Amino acid sequence: MRAVIYSRYSSHNQREASIEDQVEVCRRYIEQQGWTLAKVYADRAVSGGSAFRDGYRQLLADLETGAFEVIVCEALDRLGRKLSDVADLHDRLQFHGIALHAINLGQITTMHVGLLGTMAQLYLSDLKDKTKRGQLGRALAGKIPGGKAHGYDLVDGKTGERSINPAEATVIRRIFRDYAAGLSPRAIAKTLNAEGVPGPGGRQWRDTTIRGQVERGTGILNNALYVGRLEWNRCSYVKDPRTGKRVARPNPRELWEVVEVSELRIVDDELWNAVKVRQQETAFEIGRTDDGRALNRAHRRRFLLSGLLRCGPCGGGYTIVAKDRYGCATRRTKGTCANAATITRQEIEDRVLSGLKDKLMAPELVRTFIEEFQAEANRLQAARQQEIAARRARLEAVGRKIAGILAAIEDGNYNRSLTERLGVLEGEQEALTRELNQAPDEPTLRLHPRLAEVYADKVARLEEALNDPAIKTEAAEILRSLIERIELCPRRDGSGLEARLYGDLARILAFCEGATGKEKLPGSDEPGSQLSVVAGACNHLYRTNLRWVRKVA
Repeated sequence: MRAVIYSRYSSHNQREASIEDQVEVCRRYIEQQGWTLAKVYADRAVSGGSAFRDGYRQLLADLETGAFEVIVCEALDRLGRKLSDVADLHDRLQFHGIALHAINLGQITTMHVGLLGTMAQLYLSDLKDKTKRGQLGRALAGKIPGGKAHGYDLVDGKTGERSINPAEATVIRRIFRDYAAGLSPRAIAKTLNAEGVPGPGGRQWRDTTIRGQVERGTGILNNALYVGRLEWNRCSYVKDPRTGKRVARPNPRELWEVVEVSELRIVDDELWNAVKVRQQETAFEIGRTDDGRALNRAHRRRFLLSGLLRCGPCGGGYTIVAKDRYGCATRRTKGTCANAATITRQEIEDRVLSGLKDKLMAPELVRTFIEEFQAEANRLQAARQQEIAARRARLEAVGRKIAGILAAIEDGNYNRSLTERLGVLEGEQEALTRELNQAPDEPTLRLHPRLAEVYADKVARLEEALNDPAIKTEAAEILRSLIERIELCPRRDGSGLEARLYGDLARILAFCEGATGKEKLPGSDEPGSQLSVVAGACNHLYRTNLRWVRKVA
C-alpha cells in the first residue's frame, strides 16, 4: 500500500525541525506496517484553523487522483483544528476508500473524528480567548500587544516595550506637518521616495501607507500612538470560511481599551488635531447598502478591463488617473516608475474587442463549426435511433417468450418455474414499453441556413452586447475571466503603448489563428498564452506574436 505523510506546525516561534521530527516518526510507523512511502506533505508556520494551506490542499487534490491508499500523521490535530474540516476530510477518504492513521491512535474512525475534532476546535477557541486576555493585560500595562510601528524600536529583553527611533520620528513629524499644510498622501509619498527616505520595513512609501483607514486606525496619520495614546481592540478579526483570510471588523468605541503612554509621544496635540480637521474636510462619504454595510464604490469594477492592466516596466497596475484614461499606478502613488505613457479606456478596450471580433468572425471557423456540429448531431441521433431500435427488438423478443410460456400453460405444461419466469418477462415488457412511450420525439437537428451571417452579426455587435444593461455585468465577468493580464509597455519611438494579452483568451485567439491556417505550429500543438494587441493603420487588429509552449507529458 502506498502511504503519504502530512506534517504541520503552527507558529513561527516553533522549531523548523518540528516537521522533520513528525516525518521521522511517521516514516517509522509506515515501515512497521509494511507500507511504501509515496510522498510527504508539509505546511510550515501555518495555523490548522483554516483549510487554506498549500500542503493540505495539494493532499486533497492528490487523493482525488488515487495517488495513495493511506494517510499518516503524528496526530489528528496536525490535519486541522476545525471539526468541519476534519469531518470533510474523513468523508472524502471514506468515499475514495483511503485509510487515515495517526501515530498516537492507529487507524482513525468516525468516533475519533467526532471527539478529537471537537477537542481540537475547543482548543482553538480557548487559545484565542487566552491570547486576547494576554494582550489585554499587556495593553493595560502600557505595553504594545501588536507589531512595531514606524518611528519606534523594540526594547531588547522587554516584551511589548518600545523606544522612539529619532530618525524615523523626524520623518513621522514631517509627514504630519506636510499633510496639515495641504499636501496629499500621494505627493508626500512621491517626495519621500524621490529623496530615498526608507519607509516602514525598509520598503518604499505608498500613499495608502500614509493615508490608511480612519475607521480602523491604520496608516501613519491615524496611529494614536504618535500622540502617546495606546488604543487596543479597535478591530476584531475573523476568518472568512470561503477564503481562509482574516477580515477586520471595527469595534464600537466603548469596546476600545485606551491607555496613556506619554513616553512614546512623537507628535504634539496641536499638529495631531490639525491633521484630524483636514481629514474631515477631505473625507468622502462611503456608500452603504440598504442593510448598512460599507460599500466602497470607488473600488468596484466599473470598466471591462479594470484590475487586468499591468505596467510592463515595473509590474504595477494601470489604473484610472484621469477621466477615462489609464496610467501607471506605481508612478502615480510612489513616483518610482519612469513610464509616463497613458491610454484611454476606449482605446484599450477597442483593441481587445476589435481583435476579438476579427478573429472570431473568420469564415473558416464558422464553416468548421457547422461541419463539426452537424457531424456530432448526426452521430448522437444515430446512436439514439440504434438504442430505440434495440429496445423495440428486445420488446418483440420478450413478447414472443411470453406467448410461448402462455401456449405451454394452455397445453397443460403448467409449473411454478414457468409462472415465475412469466412474471419476470411481464415486468421487463412493462418497463420497455414505458421507456419507449416516454422517449421524447427528438426532431432532426438542423442549423439555420444563414447561421454564418447571424453569427457574424452577433460578433460584430460585441461592444453593444457588453453595454446592454440586462447582460452587461455577466458578459463582462465572463470575458474578464478569460484574461489573466494585459501588459502595457511604451513604444521605443514614443508613439504610444504596446499591449500584450495573457491568459485563456490569448490561447483561444491563438488557436483561431492556427485553425484558419494563418499560423503554423512550430513542432507543437499547444499554443502559447500571450498575444500582442496593436492598433493598425486603418483598423484595430491583432498582430500575432506567439510564444509557443511544448506540451510536457
